[in-house]
Amino acid sequence: MSEIEHFDVIVVGAGISGIGAAVHLQRRCPTRRVVILEARASIGGTWDLFRYPGIRSDSDMYTLGFNFKPWTQAKAIADGPSILNYLDEAAREAGIHDRIRFGHRVTAAAWDSDTASWLVTIQHAENAVQLRCNFLHMCSGYYDYAARFTPEFAGRERFTGRIVHPQHWPAGLDYRGKRVVVIGSGATAMTLVPTMARDAGQVTMLQRSPTYVISRPAEDRFANALKRLLPPMAAYGIVRWRNTFLHQMIFILARAWPGPVRKYLLARVREQLGPGYDTASHFTPRYDPWRQRLCLAPDGDLFAAIRSGRANVVTDRIETFTETGIRLESGKELAADIVVTATGLNLLFLAGMAVTVDGRKVDFSRTLGYKGMMFSGVPNLSCVFGYTNSSWTLKADLENDYLCRLLNHMQASGQPTVTPVADPGITPERWIDFSSGYFERALGSFPKQGSKEPWKLHQNYFRDLRLFRFARIADAALHFSQAGRAVDVR
Repeated sequence: MSEIEHFDVIVVGAGISGIGAAVHLQRRCPTRRVVILEARASIGGTWDLFRYPGIRSDSDMYTLGFNFKPWTQAKAIADGPSILNYLDEAAREAGIHDRIRFGHRVTAAAWDSDTASWLVTIQHAENAVQLRCNFLHMCSGYYDYAARFTPEFAGRERFTGRIVHPQHWPAGLDYRGKRVVVIGSGATAMTLVPTMARDAGQVTMLQRSPTYVISRPAEDRFANALKRLLPPMAAYGIVRWRNTFLHQMIFILARAWPGPVRKYLLARVREQLGPGYDTASHFTPRYDPWRQRLCLAPDGDLFAAIRSGRANVVTDRIETFTETGIRLESGKELAADIVVTATGLNLLFLAGMAVTVDGRKVDFSRTLGYKGMMFSGVPNLSCVFGYTNSSWTLKADLENDYLCRLLNHMQASGQPTVTPVADPGITPERWIDFSSGYFERALGSFPKQGSKEPWKLHQNYFRDLRLFRFARIADAALHFSQAGRAVDVR
């Protein structure tokens, strides 16, 4: 029987989080043996999975980009292929491609306190293989890459046209001159509608309720001017800090003074669409700003498509699909050749991996998140969970940097095991204070956050900067131990 291969750190996922983790580990923990396991056949994660028309970032690349690699292109709001190329460049420049094992889907992880190691079970091709590691770092995001979310629509089987979901976009779909209905009002729908409207006969965005939409230039003129004056990394750093500050201020203002922020956002929409447009029906949400994510219209592309007549918005509920389209509860019928169900995604915590600690199954919904990246009673396991109110990578960089500090502390102290242990007085709270449907559907399977630090999950980069980069590693909530000393997870 062959010996099971052993690593110091296994990173799961070769998307934006996993590539960032690998580079941080290589720079700050150069003696550690690291492998990256990727279920798909190529790097990129979300940016490799989604191939629908117009796919782009919904935040600027100066904050979505890594803190160690400047974004040098003119457009701050970048298309999917450009982002994928940026990730590939980062991986190749750091020389980590050789550390990635493609087609390796992690299915289970079992912690053994006697050896202070994880036994990780992986599906590779038709075989189940196993690897061991001292530390397991999950960078798989929170989307279920295999299963999309589509509500049950009455009469769907009667429709004679084509129904597609953005998560599984068919290659070569020809929508030129066709009547297209896009169901949904989130970031994906906001991207699809103006892009498809360039070639389709007519595109209708069908929504149950409106979303806040804000327009901003695709190119950042300040950033582009600065890049002509300063070295790339210096210019990038300045713009990154500026944009991070602006993101945080907008969110804080929206939570503190939702009324004035709401008025401002709606006034901007009316400016884009003109006084004759029914913004009250189609662009005035029922919730306060930043209770769900704001949608971005780069260069006002969505509004331009509506003004041109190539696209329109209908706010109503679906009664049933018909042979030729969709009948709404108001009685109106939308004719369609193609229906795109941009109805959201399913969330999947830790990529659905089954976890045991010394033979006991871990129910993560009963754990508390330590700094939003480790979990009470679970040794030597961390995950990257980015911001919902700002760019994902801002948080990912902080968490990956913190992981390196933690590993170096463990090595220096000669203690191979670290376990977050919550004080009994901590009050559990929901993981995310966000009302988006895809969070609401899945939060029951996610951990809880605690009522105070370090169990509080902040949506604030500057608080997290203190918590991750400047707070001492050995705090009261982390228990360091030798091999053979188990921590009760019950």
